[in-house]
Amino acid sequence: MSTRIRAGARRLASALDRRLLPATAAARPALNRVATGAYTAYYLGRRVRMFRRVHRTDPGLFQPVGPVKILRRPLPAPVADALMYATLASDVAFTLGVRHRVTGPLHAALLTWTLSYRNSWSMIFHSDNNLVLHTAVLGVTPSADAVSVDRLLRRRVGPTATTPGPAHPGAPAPSWRYAAPVRGMQAVTAVNYFLAGYAKVLGPMGWRWADGEVLRRQIAADGLRKELLGSEAAGLGIRLYDQTFLFTVSAAGSLVLELAAPLALLDRRLARLWAVSAFSMHWGIKAIMGITFRHNLSGVLYLPYFPLERLLPPRMR
Repeated sequence: MSTRIRAGARRLASALDRRLLPATAAARPALNRVATGAYTAYYLGRRVRMFRRVHRTDPGLFQPVGPVKILRRPLPAPVADALMYATLASDVAFTLGVRHRVTGPLHAALLTWTLSYRNSWSMIFHSDNNLVLHTAVLGVTPSADAVSVDRLLRRRVGPTATTPGPAHPGAPAPSWRYAAPVRGMQAVTAVNYFLAGYAKVLGPMGWRWADGEVLRRQIAADGLRKELLGSEAAGLGIRLYDQTFLFTVSAAGSLVLELAAPLALLDRRLARLWAVSAFSMHWGIKAIMGITFRHNLSGVLYLPYFPLERLLPPRMR
């Protein structure tokens, strides 16, 4: 009996392994690395001047968060600038897949520091969390075994005495090792969304947040603030203000999407449906409230839910 139980347990564990970490093409995490790195270059590159201004802000406004808490006072502005430029430089190596075992973790650390330092001078932009965590997952996992400079150099060198194989090796064989980065990115996304929903339920309104009234008030307050400060309020949200049913559906739907995010880890088709729904939700927020979650709106955040390797010819997967 005990032998049968052990054999059954092994079969169950094997089935779970195949479901949680199925054999995956090396190109899937690699393409996520390229997309994440390219987005980071766009996001930081457009904000270089702003970051430099922040580095020269009144030191009295400095309230360190995250790893920046090791500081008692701000860094000299030239040092902070240098770390920002180092982040941009490491992002190039990360995106291209150059010496990934070194530049991957280095870039993840620099990006975490740079965005945490930025958030230490103002409100905390929680929308940065997914970008930082996705970069960290990709940086410390084998996400440059395909579609990378590292891969091209290995192909050019060919087999050696210690690395037997064909003279022109193709892409690495699919493996659970390449599922790990993708599943890690999905997991941190699920946790971030779930925490956002849980925070709403934990707030003063509790489950009543889903009736849409809080959302209507947020739109009204945001529109009034923008008008008073001389900017344009989100016109669609103001025009739809009297449509209470629409706000109830929107609030309830967004809460369900956030709280159900972990369920997307259980099934591939459900995961893709959830990703498309979340992507659409953020474009709806943009249209109605005029609030921009850039990483979400770019679609890069949701790429781990899709088989990107199918975009490449078979020999590159």
